[in-house]
Amino acid sequence: MELSIGQVAREAGVRPSTLRYYESIGLLPEPPRRSGRRRYHPDVLHRLAIIHTAQQAGFTLDEMRILFDDLPESNATSAKWHSLVEQKLLELSKLMRSIQSMKVLLEDIQSCAGDELAECVYLTGQKHLQQ
Repeated sequence: MELSIGQVAREAGVRPSTLRYYESIGLLPEPPRRSGRRRYHPDVLHRLAIIHTAQQAGFTLDEMRILFDDLPESNATSAKWHSLVEQKLLELSKLMRSIQSMKVLLEDIQSCAGDELAECVYLTGQKHLQQ
């Protein structure tokens, strides 16, 4: 089953122009055309989900292109690919620690009550800064 550009856009929650742009910069392979119209294999939706997740995690379009272009089809991967993967894993670990710390802070603040809310928030924040 092949999908039109409109179908893919709706399923992925993006505009058709986004799909054309991703093709132009090499994030998506150019699909075959039938009667002049793009016809996508349903697997493109999986790739778009990866792109969306990578964007939310702070990957740039260039970084995603490196991941996809150098995606190992064999056991031989480029040093550039390995370097990017290692760098991004470190960045994501740091981001996850920051998010977890903020989550704990907000949970502590949530337990603050009533009139002393401002003071409680201040003291809770100070406590977390010292940790």
